[in-house]
Amino acid sequence: MKRKTFLASVWAMAMLPALAWSKVRTFTAPISNAFKAKAGEGRKHGHIRLKGVNANVLDVKISGSDTSGGLAVFEQTSLSQGRGTPLHVHPAQDEVFYVLEGAYEFLVGEDRFSLAAGETIFLPRAVPHSWTQASATGKMLVILQPAGKLEDFFVSMAGLDHEPSQAEVATIFEANEMKVVGPPLKLN
Repeated sequence: MKRKTFLASVWAMAMLPALAWSKVRTFTAPISNAFKAKAGEGRKHGHIRLKGVNANVLDVKISGSDTSGGLAVFEQTSLSQGRGTPLHVHPAQDEVFYVLEGAYEFLVGEDRFSLAAGETIFLPRAVPHSWTQASATGKMLVILQPAGKLEDFFVSMAGLDHEPSQAEVATIFEANEMKVVGPPLKLN
């Protein structure tokens, strides 16, 4: 290998950690102000009433805009027994669901899970998943890291003036950094 090529390769390899760290730092920028998210209240958009996927209500407790995109937290009030999300993928976000009330079924990759109040499930990025509300009503805390565009997805779905087709739902998923890869999870 020629000396210039070798030196350029070594320099490029030495810069990789710095480039990676520059991305991490955008998510770890200090947050200057504390804030409180009140019970029963959505801080950024009020109650977001979904259409299409289900008729649930989402409250943004911590917006991605609050954390420089590092984290988002939503409280979901579930009003759609037997309905849930289509099988989909978040390529760049890990997701955590903490069940506050009710019961849910989750499919994560090939594994199926039943969750009840007090239970938590971790959904790793890039793994297809879906969930369906098993109880008459329910409530979950939903956490995304990094925040991604799920908040924008919720606002888009709530802003529709009609019940969307499955093709339209898939298009809205895609516009918000998610991909529909299969049908919703059916309850046994």
